[in-house]
Amino acid sequence: MGADELDRGGIGGNPKGLSTLFFTEMWERFSYYGMRAFLLYYMVAAPSTGGLGFTEANAASIYGTYTGSVWGAAIFGGLVADRLLGQYRSVLVGGTLITLGHFSLAFHALPFFYTGLALIVLGTGLLKANASTLVGSLYEPGDTRRDAGFSIFYMGINLGAFIGPLVAGWLAQKVNWHLGFAAAGFGMAAGLVQNVLGKKRLQPALDRLAARPREAAASVSASAGSFTSDEWKRMAAVTVFFIFATLFWGAYEQAGSTLALFADRYTRLSVLGFAFPSSWFQSVQPIFVILLAPVFAWLWIRLGSREPSSPAKFAIGLFFMGLAFLVLVPAAGLAQSAAGVRVSPWWLVAAYFVSELGELCLSPVGLSVVTKLAPVRILGLMMGVWFLSNAFGNKLAGWAAGFFSTTPLPTLFGTVAGVTLAAAVVLTLLVKPIRRLMSGVH
Repeated sequence: MGADELDRGGIGGNPKGLSTLFFTEMWERFSYYGMRAFLLYYMVAAPSTGGLGFTEANAASIYGTYTGSVWGAAIFGGLVADRLLGQYRSVLVGGTLITLGHFSLAFHALPFFYTGLALIVLGTGLLKANASTLVGSLYEPGDTRRDAGFSIFYMGINLGAFIGPLVAGWLAQKVNWHLGFAAAGFGMAAGLVQNVLGKKRLQPALDRLAARPREAAASVSASAGSFTSDEWKRMAAVTVFFIFATLFWGAYEQAGSTLALFADRYTRLSVLGFAFPSSWFQSVQPIFVILLAPVFAWLWIRLGSREPSSPAKFAIGLFFMGLAFLVLVPAAGLAQSAAGVRVSPWWLVAAYFVSELGELCLSPVGLSVVTKLAPVRILGLMMGVWFLSNAFGNKLAGWAAGFFSTTPLPTLFGTVAGVTLAAAVVLTLLVKPIRRLMSGVH
């Protein structure tokens, strides 16, 4: 396809199908983050207030296992899409399971709680990786709009993540826990409707995905099914990115565990006289992404040949993530200086701003890198493997929350900052070797 034939009818001169995937993912993230914003609070709340009455340690463990499994199930979703349903139908089936899961959580009985979590895990596994694969397939190989397109797609993810806690979190903490779960279910149902109505715009991507296996078969050597030396190098590069992304998410996802508890127990829940539920802090990070994603999308294109390489962007992302936790060390010291002290909410807001600078350097770029590096015949599987870094990171975040009441918070936050900053330094030293493995992919 020549430059004059490129599909530029969508958001910011990107393919038209990007808007369909933008809104589908927006509503899915509304449901996921809307429910996640109050999940830990619901588990530790006393039964007299409608909660489950779990201990803090048990709730943190369940939280980490659930959120980790949500991302880990993407491998299952990638395999199902590659070998059975295809990417589009996997997204539809996944969205249906997610909707059923949230509505299951709307019932109080404990069996409905675990059933609902399981359905959301399976559904997100089918939907998440394959929606990202469809985004990558909107672009021809070498299309320079790809990174910018993923940044815009990432803005849609965070629009849903911003609105979800405001609606579902408020309903759950101020009205009824189970009404919050139901609101998340209605959000996912809206995403399903959006995806069906916009299918026509995705047809170029679906055609490209259908043609890729045949193209791959023609380019591979006589040993059918084997990988070329270049493919092995690129998969090795994905593995390195995977390791450092796991460390990043282990810090970042504490927004829903350790930092959620810090917000609820040590942070003043009012600004200029306006009181708000602690779950609303979960909307701070997404709003920064909404504001900054267009800036980053413009920046990568504007820099042109001076744009940092993908591994360099990863190192920058880790640096900002470590700096975000350093910001919270003095706040944690103030919070635990005397009984009943609550620190200003602006400490968390500042930390979340810095963390988002890191996320926008790392996460959308990671999605883009996998679609460029993965062998085409296992693209869905490799995208699933990529999301496994989120799985491990979420489990680490849940594990860290288990130390919330037993470790001084300045020590806990300082340790997270130290590990993340050390990872940034190591990755900086590895930028050139990783670029060689990428075989010229920027």
